[in-house]
Amino acid sequence: MRWSRPLYRLYERQLVGGLPAGRRPHHIGIILDGHRRFARSAGLADYASSYRTGMEKFEEFLGWCHELKIPAVTAWVLSVENMERPAEELEPYLQVLMDLFGRLPETAARLGFSLRIIGSLDLLPTALVNSAKEAEERAATGDWQLTVALGYGGRQEIVDACRSLVANLVAEGVEPGDLSARIDAASVAAHLYTADLPDPDLVIRTSGEARLSGFLLWQSAYAEYVFVDPFWPAFRRVDFLRALRDYARRERRFGL
Repeated sequence: MRWSRPLYRLYERQLVGGLPAGRRPHHIGIILDGHRRFARSAGLADYASSYRTGMEKFEEFLGWCHELKIPAVTAWVLSVENMERPAEELEPYLQVLMDLFGRLPETAARLGFSLRIIGSLDLLPTALVNSAKEAEERAATGDWQLTVALGYGGRQEIVDACRSLVANLVAEGVEPGDLSARIDAASVAAHLYTADLPDPDLVIRTSGEARLSGFLLWQSAYAEYVFVDPFWPAFRRVDFLRALRDYARRERRFGL
């Protein structure tokens, strides 16, 4: 209803005013979940419309992060498991993602972020990888960091980090019997996809699902989690601000 919009804007201003700068996350992980369920609940003829709405919402979400000066965002837009979906569901989404990557350099220039793509890109269609890499090259500089997890799996990231670490140690001439002594949490962390980013402070998942499904498994060990009910295409700024409010109210102990 029209009368509700001014009330929401007032509520949003109150939420923003209640977010102390020192209690805002430095790195947010976001799982964009619920496109297909949104399409079914809205009675859409196909999933493509929901996918497009979801990616438009994603660009809107980046604007919210820019307004609040969030230094780093990692967004999971496609998992390895997603690649096993039927072609009639998957192919429209891959096309929508390519369209998104075509727009992201302009969005990056407007919002001032740099773009990085992480994941098992070798498992993805060449056209999608090329569009993602081109966007990454065109949006290589910025004041804050957007990382897009594409064909991503948290377990595979840890496997890749261990392989990279061992390969480097062997290249340095470390003897096989000495390898185990050179492998610890810090050395593995240094070979993760996000090694140069701080661990996420807050992870948000939409659609009411209360699980990580492998997202940033290593990095999220001490993150705070917020699971929200709206499907991703219906995710609102007020939902985001509420998640930040909940985060700001928590006392982080990091296992202590």
